[in-house]
Amino acid sequence: MRVNDPNLQSCIHYIASIFEELNVSYSFVDTSALWVQGVHVPEDFPVRVQFQWDGLNEVYQAFQPHHPSQVEKDATKASFHFTWNRIEVQLECLFNMTVRTNPYRIQVEHEGIKLWCTSLYTYLYSEVSKAEKLSIHQFLFDKQQSITSNNEAAWNQNQYDALVQRYGDPLHLADKISGNPKWRLHPFYKYFGEVENKKVAHLMGSNGIKAVALSKLGANVTVVDFSKENEKYAKEVAMAAGVSIEYWVEDILALDGKEELHQQFDFVLMELGVLHYFIDLYPLFQTVAKMLSNRGKFILHEFHPISTKLITSTGKKHKVTGNYFDPQIEENQVAFSKHVDEEHKQVLSTVLQRKWTIGEVVTSAAQSGLTIETLEEEPNHKSHDMGLPKTFTLVARK
Repeated sequence: MRVNDPNLQSCIHYIASIFEELNVSYSFVDTSALWVQGVHVPEDFPVRVQFQWDGLNEVYQAFQPHHPSQVEKDATKASFHFTWNRIEVQLECLFNMTVRTNPYRIQVEHEGIKLWCTSLYTYLYSEVSKAEKLSIHQFLFDKQQSITSNNEAAWNQNQYDALVQRYGDPLHLADKISGNPKWRLHPFYKYFGEVENKKVAHLMGSNGIKAVALSKLGANVTVVDFSKENEKYAKEVAMAAGVSIEYWVEDILALDGKEELHQQFDFVLMELGVLHYFIDLYPLFQTVAKMLSNRGKFILHEFHPISTKLITSTGKKHKVTGNYFDPQIEENQVAFSKHVDEEHKQVLSTVLQRKWTIGEVVTSAAQSGLTIETLEEEPNHKSHDMGLPKTFTLVARK
């Protein structure tokens, strides 16, 4: 594996420095982009760069010391190539395409040097080799382990007290849930239908509110979440409500290897603010598919990316402040921080999140062997947010 090849590194850093000196926008693409981002790739590959088309003459002249080939042109692009210390370098520009506005173009730091490249997520949804896709998934899986450890630590600090502050003591909350359990499952309860004696897994089930509501309706519910403080609160609510729930304090991706859970559930539920804890949805949805029984149903209810990635609202004013396609991993305050006093808030650990587009969610679910039946986008019901989507529900079958 060509991970720390000093010759290749020198080549890539050198090429980047030329483009920076010329002030011409560029991106390393294909296998070169994967290598720059740390993905293990095949031993030999050409370094490929796309650059801004109106800088063609300047770029071609800058690489003259390396005796480049003649420029080849067709109706859509121009390209040339040369060899640098036995490494093949291919450069091309696409006519009338602006490199710097590519939403999947990101800047990464590689051995102290900042480089522009196309995000590795681009290649999960495009035609690249199966081996490269597997390498990307493995890279993200390895990275997920450290992110999960970080997020798990954040969710095990003061969470129980924050839940009491947010929802009240368990006995009080249990009474409210028992009074109208279906309301706690709005707006996705309609996709469950009859749940009595059905087996339901609620992944990242947090405080147990949905689990207790489903249990009051007769379901047998298993919650999986990595927070022990969530478990404590959820079990106290369940006991006060007179129901029993099973609670696994576990990383969801670890369930893939637990055969006793495979094909055991009629429903798998995930809801509100959970997907962004995963930097690759494919293994998550594969785990969901393995847990579902034959014709079992996956119900995903999430915040709409229009509201989480794109638009900032202040009263009746809405501004497009984000990049809907941004694939970067963000550092944010843990969700319950708003329910913690200022003294404790200052010492709370942050969480790392990757926010997804609708297209990425649907594609990942489909690639994982799930058959999508419904994608419902639900409106925001506040008067000044009328017409904007707030949440969505995706329903898929095994």
